[in-house]
Formats: sequence, structure tokens, C-alpha cells
Amino acid sequence: MIEKIGSPAMLEQLAEEATELAHAALKLARIERGENPTPVLKADAAEHLIEEYTDVVQCAEELSLVPNREQIKLKKMRFGERWKEELYGK
Repeated sequence: MIEKIGSPAMLEQLAEEATELAHAALKLARIERGENPTPVLKADAAEHLIEEYTDVVQCAEELSLVPNREQIKLKKMRFGERWKEELYGK
């Protein structure tokens, strides 16, 4: 795809897909929370979330983007530390 449309257009597509992914995640959260009713069924919202995530991954792959595993590891560690502080205090 990127060979046909170029990097700038692929970046634009990534941004659009990322926005759609955000909306899909918010919709599913709204359904799971149950505080703001929506006619969308949970299964449909979950399926849509996967669809949008897949679109984002496809764009990222076209752009040769790869996750930074070290950054993920560090974020998990920081979250664990914050969680311990919340549970047990400083």
C-alpha cells in the first residue's frame, strides 16, 4: 500500500484509523460501564474494536513501525509501583 500512496498519506491513514480505534474503545468502555446506554451490543462493539485495532496494526506495519518492548516493560513496572503505593501507601 505504502508504495502506491506514499508515506505522508499512510501517516494520515494511520491517524484516521487510530482515531477510529479510540472511538471504538470508548464505545466498548461505555457499554461495559453501563452508565450511558447505547443500542450497540457488547459483542458488536468488541468486534469493531478488533477491526479498528487491526487497521492500525496494518498501517503501522506498512510504515515499518515496531513496538518498543523496553518501553512497554518500563511502563508495566511503573504501573506496578503506582499500584503498590495505592494499596500499601508509600
